[in-house]
This record gives sequence, C-alpha cells and structure tokens, in this order.
Amino acid sequence: MTEINSESSNFIQKIIDNDNKEGIYDNRVHTRFPPEPNGYLHIGHAKSICLNYSLAMNNKGIFNLRFDDTNPVKEDDKYIKAIIEDVKWLCPEWNGEVFYASNYFETMYECAEELIEKGLAYVDDLTSDEMREYRGTLTEPGKESPYRDRSVDVNLELFRNMRNGEYKDGEKALRAKIDMASPNLNMRDPVIYRILRAYHHNTGDSWCIYPMYDFAHPIQDAVERITHSICTLEFEDHRPLYDWVLANIDRFKVQAPKQIEFAKLFLSKTMMGKRYLKQLVDENYVDGWDDPRMPTISGYRRRGYTSESIRKFCDDIGVSKAQSVVDISMLEHSIREDLRMKAPRTMAVLDPLKIVITNYPEGEVEYLDADVNPENPEMGKRSIPFSREIYVEREDFMEVPPKKFFRLFPGNEVRLRHAYFVKCNEVVKDENGEVVELRCTYDPETKSGSGFTERKVKGTLHWVSANYALDAEVRLYDYMMEDEDFDKTNFLEKLNPMSKVTLENCKIEPNMSEALTGDRFQFLRHGYFIIDKNTEESEKIVFNRIVSLKSSWKKK
Repeated sequence: MTEINSESSNFIQKIIDNDNKEGIYDNRVHTRFPPEPNGYLHIGHAKSICLNYSLAMNNKGIFNLRFDDTNPVKEDDKYIKAIIEDVKWLCPEWNGEVFYASNYFETMYECAEELIEKGLAYVDDLTSDEMREYRGTLTEPGKESPYRDRSVDVNLELFRNMRNGEYKDGEKALRAKIDMASPNLNMRDPVIYRILRAYHHNTGDSWCIYPMYDFAHPIQDAVERITHSICTLEFEDHRPLYDWVLANIDRFKVQAPKQIEFAKLFLSKTMMGKRYLKQLVDENYVDGWDDPRMPTISGYRRRGYTSESIRKFCDDIGVSKAQSVVDISMLEHSIREDLRMKAPRTMAVLDPLKIVITNYPEGEVEYLDADVNPENPEMGKRSIPFSREIYVEREDFMEVPPKKFFRLFPGNEVRLRHAYFVKCNEVVKDENGEVVELRCTYDPETKSGSGFTERKVKGTLHWVSANYALDAEVRLYDYMMEDEDFDKTNFLEKLNPMSKVTLENCKIEPNMSEALTGDRFQFLRHGYFIIDKNTEESEKIVFNRIVSLKSSWKKK
C-alpha cells in the first residue's frame, strides 16, 4: 500500500473523527476531487487531490475523481485525459473509476423542478446586466426581480420550454428564490440554470440548458454519497447555498454531505491561476502545458519530480484555515530527499574544455570503478573509461585565478574524481585568444583508491573521456517568476527570461547510452536530471534539470 502519513492530524481529520464518534454517515468516509476539465491541473490541485485521497485511505474510505463538466464552452477531452493521468500518477492505488457531473443532468433537472414546485425557484427574464444591477452591493440590499412572483405553473411551463430550446441563449434563466436582502450575495436569488447552446463532450447536443456550479455541486456530492465535501477557502461564502440546496430537496435531506473549507496552496515565485497558465500556453510563452517550467502536475512530472515527492510535500505543508505562501524551496527539498538514495550518480560536463594528458599513452584506455550511489552501496558500481583526452568544465579553469581558486590554472594540480592527479602545464588558444585546450600531465601513483598520501590537493574536478563521452542536450530550468512582486495584472512582465537555458554541446559518461526516457540521475555538482521525452526525437540524449543540489530550506 502507498505510504500515507496516518499519524498526522489536521482540523478536517478531527471533524471526521467527531462524526465517526457520533455515528454520522454510519462511520463512512467518502471524499472526492471535482476538477473542471478546462485546463491542466497545477500543484495547488495536487494538494487538494492528496488531501482528499489520503483522508479516504487513512479512514478506510472511498475517493472519487469527478469531473465538474457543467460548462461545455470551456471543456475539452484533452483536459479530461490529462487530469486522469495526473490523478493516477499521484494516487497509485486509486481504482481508476471516473465520475461526471453530466451523468446526473437529468437528476439535476428533476431537482430544479422540485424547487419550482415548492415555490423556491422561478424563471427570470432579466438580462445578466440587469441581474447585476438588481443584485445590490455588500452594503446595500438587492431588489427583487419583477418576474419573481410568477406562479408555479407558469414557472414550470417556462422552464420546460427552456429545456425544449424555445428561447435564445441568455433570454431566460432559472433562479433560486431565497433572499435579495441577504448579507451573503451568493444567497440573493442565484441563477441555477442558464440557456447555453454548446456541444457537450459527454451528452452531445442533448441539452441546451446547463446547471450552474453552485447548484450542481451539492447534488453531485449527494448522488455519490460523499460524506465530507472538501473545498478551498473561496467556497466558504458559498456553503450556505450548498446547504440550502440539499435542505430543500427531499431525497437529500438525510445525512447530507458536509462542506469543509481549507486554505489553498500558493507557492512562491510561481503563477498558479489556471486561466493565467492557459494564457502562457496559448500565447507561446512556454512549450505547452507540460513545459517543465509550468507548475502543472504534468509539468512537474516531465521535469522529473516523483509522485512520492509531491505527496510528501503536500503532507509537510499541512492543512489549515490560514492562507499563506509556501516557499518553493520546501518543494525542492522534497524531491532532493526523495532522489538522494534513488538516483544513480554520473559525471556530465555541461560546458566542455578539452584536456590532453601528454604523458598518458596514446590509444590506451582504462576503466575505473565508481559507486553508482555512494549513499546507497546496494546500487553497486559503475565503470568509467579514462583516456589521454578528457573534458572538464570550462569554469573549472582560470588563466589568472583569484585567491582561493583551487581548481585548474597554469602550474596547479588537482584531482580528477575517481582517477588521478593532473597538473596544468600549457594553455592552447585559438586566433581569437579563447582557451580551447589545456595540456596537462598526470601522476600514475595518485590513482583514486591507491592510498597515495605523499601530497594533497584542494581541488577535485569531474570529467568525462573525450573519446568515449556521449553528446547531450541539457535544459537548465529556473523559477518562472523573477521575484515575488507580481500579480495577475503584471505577471507577464515579471517572467524570468532565464527560466530555461538550453546547452547543446554537453558531454556525459558513456554508460548513459543504456538509459531510458524518464530515468533520473544526479550529475555531480550540477543537480538532479531526468531524460526528457524529446530524446526519442533527437540525435542526442536530452536532459531536464529537476533541481540543483543546494537547498536553502531546512525542516524544523
């Protein structure tokens, strides 16, 4: 079974514990995640998925994935497929059963007629602009529609005519009859059905009227026998309407679901709103919904995050009523900790500078042993070819170094990791004065593991054999936003221009030739990387940087 932190408690679990103690819902726990299929899910949705899923699993209950597909104008099958894939990835023990609000359209219609028959709903002819005008403000009560007192028979006839397509879009709407003077604007006769001629992915052209979310949501929960309907805080003001709908429909009065709100996730240096992420995709600021810079679940998956790390992150940040911004370094800490013992180590040179070891025999090659993961000896050893010509990082050499620069410079000696000491003797430049090659000598007595102790060096460099290295493209990803000074009005101006840097002439160890798309590695000194799906279309292996090695966050 997937490991879920069952020891941690939060205010929602305490509500469930109390309900079980009192025998409410017959000790059942049934949760759901109800996304709209109008975009890809982001890390904020991951928190909601993990919360609903873990509450169900920890209480031996049931978890539903249910699409709130009540607005066909914005919905698309591609989003449904992507969301199902995301939930499967995050919840490996989920049974895969999918529910749709649209499967209950007939039930919702019957519930609407019941409200009409009880005098609790009416068909209104006001335009949307007029409704806003009549609605009032937070300090002034609204005005009742002149159509509010139509008889039950007239309202039933008009509503049935709406269903039969006898009116234009927007010409009429069905509204709940509650209280136009309510201090809660959501209770001022909200619209519960509108006329909308649009093809629906599930029901086709069967309907030309569609329920509004606030009406559909409680009915969906009740039909599926959800016990605890867990929402984010923006739905707190909608809870009275949720309860009103269930209280006034006879079939749902017994053990109606309970709506509970929690604080949604905001992540530092990250734009989260789905509509704004869609804008980034539509206007080609990113390379699609699964661009590794995107905070979508598919983006994090492609970037190389594991489902375990996302679940651990969601567990670590906890659940509360207080809204706050979570430091993105917490998320990065989760993936580093998850990969630390799992990821094989390898050497990769991202900006190659050639070294010729002049006293090493030409044409000779030897194979050096190295741990696959020194923190996990059970992963065994790997073999690295060493030869006369190698590559090191260009930044590891300076012709005129500052103080405390312990890497390569003329006359200095360093250790090549897993290999030998080498000393820089000569610098070769091109006609533009750029360094293109270093001539060095090695000391065969200093082989790694030989026990050589006669002298020490302060610098250790990673490297790859020039003759055996593989070519690679490496994409270095950084935060999408440059700083925290952004909002929905200016976020495009605040995008980080260095959020993606592509290096096309990288060199990696030859054992990577057997690696597959999706495999993760730690590049020594550089961070954790994953083989991107673009590798299948490229002549080179393509890597995405998951995260750097350094962390600024410490668990308290």
